[in-house]
Amino acid sequence: MKMKEIRAMGTEELAAKAKALSEELFKLKFQHSIRPLENTAKMRALRKDIARIKTLLHASREQ
Repeated sequence: MKMKEIRAMGTEELAAKAKALSEELFKLKFQHSIRPLENTAKMRALRKDIARIKTLLHASREQ
């Protein structure tokens, strides 16, 4: 996800998206522990997307 897309979302949408991405990351980690994934870069991308969303949520909470 791009920051432009993330900034266009509302606070509730961001919280829901962060939760969904966290669940998806958990599932990928679980699958990776059972057998190697074909595309491990997806896990890294999910972690970065979650961090971007949390950063924006935190910044909007301070203002």
